Amino acid sequence: MNYGNDPYTLQYGGCGEAGRYIHLTPDFLIDDKFLRIYGPRERVLVHEWAHLRWGVYDEYNEDKPFYFASDKSFEATRCSVDITGVMAECKDPQCSAIKPCEIDKVTGSPTEKCKFFPDKKQRTTSSIMFVQGLNVITEFCNQNTHNAEAPNMQNKMCKSKSVWEVIEQSKDFKASVPMNENAPPPTTFTYLQGGDRVICLVLDVSSNMKISQRKERLRQAAELFILQFIETGSFLGIVQFNSKGKILQELTHIEDDNFRITLANRLPNLAEGGLNICEGIRTAFRGQNKSRFCVKLCTHFNDSATVSCFFSGNLLGGLQLSATDSPDSNGLIDAFAAICSTGGHFFNQTIQLEIAGKKTQGKDWLNGTVSVDRTIGNDTVFVVTWETMATPAIYVFSPSGQDYSADFVVDMALKESHLKIPGTAETLTMTVTSRAGSSSQPSVTVNAYMNKDSTNAQSPFKVYAEVSKGYLPVLGAKVTASIESDTNKEEFQLLDNGAGADIIKNDGVYSGYFFKFSGNGRYSLKVKAQGIEKVTRLSFRKGARAYYIPGYHENGYIFPNPQKPPVSEEDHQSDLGSFTRTTSGGVLVVTGMIGLQSPSFPPCQITDLDANIEGEQVSLSWTAPGEHVDQGTASNYEIRMSASHKELKDHFENAILINTSGLVPQEAGKREYFTFKPEGIVLKNGTIVYFAARAADTFSFKADISNIAQATIMFPYIPAVPVDPESTIDITSLALITVVSIIGICIIAGVSMCIAKRKQRKRRRTAPAA
Repeated sequence: MNYGNDPYTLQYGGCGEAGRYIHLTPDFLIDDKFLRIYGPRERVLVHEWAHLRWGVYDEYNEDKPFYFASDKSFEATRCSVDITGVMAECKDPQCSAIKPCEIDKVTGSPTEKCKFFPDKKQRTTSSIMFVQGLNVITEFCNQNTHNAEAPNMQNKMCKSKSVWEVIEQSKDFKASVPMNENAPPPTTFTYLQGGDRVICLVLDVSSNMKISQRKERLRQAAELFILQFIETGSFLGIVQFNSKGKILQELTHIEDDNFRITLANRLPNLAEGGLNICEGIRTAFRGQNKSRFCVKLCTHFNDSATVSCFFSGNLLGGLQLSATDSPDSNGLIDAFAAICSTGGHFFNQTIQLEIAGKKTQGKDWLNGTVSVDRTIGNDTVFVVTWETMATPAIYVFSPSGQDYSADFVVDMALKESHLKIPGTAETLTMTVTSRAGSSSQPSVTVNAYMNKDSTNAQSPFKVYAEVSKGYLPVLGAKVTASIESDTNKEEFQLLDNGAGADIIKNDGVYSGYFFKFSGNGRYSLKVKAQGIEKVTRLSFRKGARAYYIPGYHENGYIFPNPQKPPVSEEDHQSDLGSFTRTTSGGVLVVTGMIGLQSPSFPPCQITDLDANIEGEQVSLSWTAPGEHVDQGTASNYEIRMSASHKELKDHFENAILINTSGLVPQEAGKREYFTFKPEGIVLKNGTIVYFAARAADTFSFKADISNIAQATIMFPYIPAVPVDPESTIDITSLALITVVSIIGICIIAGVSMCIAKRKQRKRRRTAPAA
């Protein structure tokens, strides 16, 4: 695989929040050579399942595999510390020979080539979130075995809580009862293979549709869905409902454009009668044989002037979307587009490049440019809708100057006009949708999510946008989120900086908080991602993944595994060019809003505090939070230090307060740097100091305490470690040689001292008298 075979979980929520999916490659599942590297597959699955289901994190750290512990020694970043092993490094990429770890002369720590080789036999049973491959490891770290000092993601994201403490707080365990003494039943898996997309549109034709041109707008969006969004080869049925349901079109296999036109002509054109949503759903699910086909349902405009789409086979889960009656909102088209934005083969998926609306006055224009990048370009379609009786003037030009304006197909009854570009398009002016340009290369896509589907107005929620090309993250994009309610619309930038709502820097997941509520009700999310030539680039998937075991130590020998293969640099340097993508991210229901003024929230937690000691100075750095969560500028910082990690964690207010009167906070998202000479702690070799910080706003509302950063000026020596089995020296032999060498040195030193004393006495006897 070009992208490696690491089992991983796409996880970008906070502590205790579920991940998105587990990714296992075919090679990992069928090639037994990976058993030695990752361990038995069932153990790997438990490791990844903990990420996915319970929102816990890894207890190792590839970026910082060793840390200076409170006992003045370097330890492998792990949990628990009772896991034993030795530190060594490979002499070559094949790891055919082993040598002792080299020491970094600047930091005193082992170099990046140094690896921790766990003992095959252990006296501890935890933890699965560190090294899942050892047979003796059968438990997660709990409050008694947890290593709170280790600089890993579990401690960073979960405020130094153990994995088991987080799992115990999940609804799975809170709602469960203890098992009896019998063994649990065997786990069963169901293998599902994707087939053709099957969709049933359930459309409202009640008298509610007379309001705000809902009937016309619904038909516009549904026709666009049929003519452009749904893939060829899919099955589509149409049901209408008011007080009763009626089938307008049985499930039909879409073989070509003629079938699309036939289906579009079957769309309803009514707005009369009462409203009974369940009648529409019952009609779509008539009989057991038919219900399994209608797995996509789109329901009504309700009294709150929104349209809700439920995408689920059992109607109990899936994505919910909403659209307002605002004439410059495209939420309804967004909702239909979202049906086909996931699932199926990437080559057939419809990709929204740009969608915009504007309420114009007189001879005003809606202008724009959208990049049709090299990863897309097939079946590129421009759609324009309007409300007035007069048809607007529409102009579309390519960069080479070709004029497509006369090629628009106008539907006066629907007040809609569309243009389909033949072949592969280039950078064009207008709102467009497109499909992948090649069946062998995935296109750039954006998927948007919120960390909850309902919230109380007294707490902010998180917005995430994953920008990727296949399974590779896309870095350097400009990502903007738009949150729209019935009365208001807010836009804000999402960042991939590893601070605030963002968990991991440069993982292609762009994150941010939203808290500017305008009232109770539904809020819909739309995200726009833009790439810039020579700025936007591909990277490698980071984050939650199974531990790649470098090898094992057993009976005095190290048995190394092959070093982790590098990911293709060709993919890493791929030039994506300029691109634009838009997508819908679902609906959030807000309750508990009092009045019209949005609640005030404190700055967000600092999660990337870093500390270093240089001479007599301490240097701290972190990403600035905002005055309100991650927006604006905080009022001040409170920074404290301690020689005790536990004191800083459990009793932050009792730790030594650092004078920050000269530190002026910067705008949220910028990097803060602060250097000072500590008072109250003597800096010398062996000194370890811990730091934590929090920001406050102008009302003295304080953020949660940051991650704990460690700084040290100790440069200890790491003793030599055993070489590989090919060598004639094992650990016992190495220790014996060391002892013999020390004895030899002592004998030589003793003889030298004896000779020196004899010469000294001889000089005294021959010295002249005074």
